[in-house]
Amino acid sequence: MKLSGNTILITGGGTGIGLALAELFLKEGNEVLICGRREEMLLEAKKKNPKLHVKVCDVSNENGRKSLLQWIEAEFKNLNILVNNAGIQREIDFTKGPADIEKSVNEIKINFESPVVLSALFTPLLSGKENSAIINISSGLAFIPITIMPVYCATKAALHSYSISLRHQLQKTCIKVFEAIPPTVDTDLDQGARRARGQTDFGISAAETAIEILNGLEKDEFEILIGGAKFLMNSSKTDFENTFLLMNNR
Repeated sequence: MKLSGNTILITGGGTGIGLALAELFLKEGNEVLICGRREEMLLEAKKKNPKLHVKVCDVSNENGRKSLLQWIEAEFKNLNILVNNAGIQREIDFTKGPADIEKSVNEIKINFESPVVLSALFTPLLSGKENSAIINISSGLAFIPITIMPVYCATKAALHSYSISLRHQLQKTCIKVFEAIPPTVDTDLDQGARRARGQTDFGISAAETAIEILNGLEKDEFEILIGGAKFLMNSSKTDFENTFLLMNNR
């Protein structure tokens, strides 16, 4: 995949991996658009990177997704790459009954429903464009889940499966489908939860993750496994059981 001369939309691009990707893509000579729910984060990102185009948008909302597409069609018809990065992570205790599970609705909508729907909405726009691609950001937790975040892990497992199916559906088109699979990354996604559990290792940096993703894209690696995610994806049944117990008994 060619890393320059593209027009790229990154959801959840105001912080974390999304912003790190946006900054790298800008350095490579691309036009970069980011969207997110928090206007202050988007404006802060643009202040730091004036060439960014920003839009406040909740991709879990049908009207938000349609508004995003209309903005692109009106102002950025050359868009050829969609990065489904937006995500949230919740700790859910099913022993508490419905109180915690009610929090998971947006987790499912943002982490899984939105990449599915956005891919469908944007595929006609991406079709026929040179170097077009859909890039889904999943997680090593798709393969070995953490008990306290069951819905998050399940949405990432679903996104992995979906990426495989979508890749095969679109294989006769010009659209390439990539999946980036990072390990634990030092972002604000779940730092608070990790601190509460007494963890001091917050994982690799978002900048390092973004570099690994771009390296994989350049080599046309359709499943970009980063760091410890390589072991998690390739675990045997025995490895899975041992690693699961280790990860969930900290």
